Amino acid sequence: MTSGPHESRLPARVTGNRDPRVPAGTDPSFLGSGFAWPLGVDHTGSIRLSDPVADLDRSIELVLMTAPGERLMRPQFGCRIWDLLFEPVTPNLLGQIAVAVRQAVAQWEPRVEVDEVVPMPDEDNPALVRIGIAYRIRATNDRRNLVYPFYLIPHDSEE
Repeated sequence: MTSGPHESRLPARVTGNRDPRVPAGTDPSFLGSGFAWPLGVDHTGSIRLSDPVADLDRSIELVLMTAPGERLMRPQFGCRIWDLLFEPVTPNLLGQIAVAVRQAVAQWEPRVEVDEVVPMPDEDNPALVRIGIAYRIRATNDRRNLVYPFYLIPHDSEE
């Protein structure tokens, strides 16, 4: 396989081309770590830090929990599943949920690659859709999954 005249086999850092989703000066392969929440101390007496992999799960959940327009300084941030809150659970709705989740995670979490999104209605609760997300951490190629519970407003049956 050969590269075209405008393609390069060099990493984006070398060629100067960068992923527009990643802030300038950051490396998307870096998982990072921050203060654990709630704040606390570890066994050495230092401030407890978060686990980088668990932090990814929380980051994805944060994207899914936020409706676009909720954040004043970043109005595009979030997932469009909240536009579907009042819809009845149908195969079409499940497809729309899958597309919205895949797009939101791809846009707002550049440290992961989404492999599959499978929304499944709960058999016991008609207002619950469990969204299964299979993803891969880009830096380590570690495959993980997350199940996010999405509660809809139940639809009244029309008689």
